[in-house]
Amino acid sequence: MAGGDDFYSQDRPENPQLAEDRPRGGGPESRPRTGHRHTWVWWLVLAAVILILFFIFI
Repeated sequence: MAGGDDFYSQDRPENPQLAEDRPRGGGPESRPRTGHRHTWVWWLVLAAVILILFFIFI
C-alpha cells in the first residue's frame, strides 16, 4: 500500500477546489429589508393609540 501523501495525491486534479454549491450569503442583496417597516408599524400604533384616547376623552 502507498504511504501517506502519495496515496491521496494520485487521483487529485491540478486545482482540487470545488465550486461553491450553496452560497453562504452575507451579500448586499440578501439583507432583510425590515428596518423601515418596523418604524412605520410603530408610527401606526402610536397614531391608533392617540386616536383611541382622543375619542375616549371627548
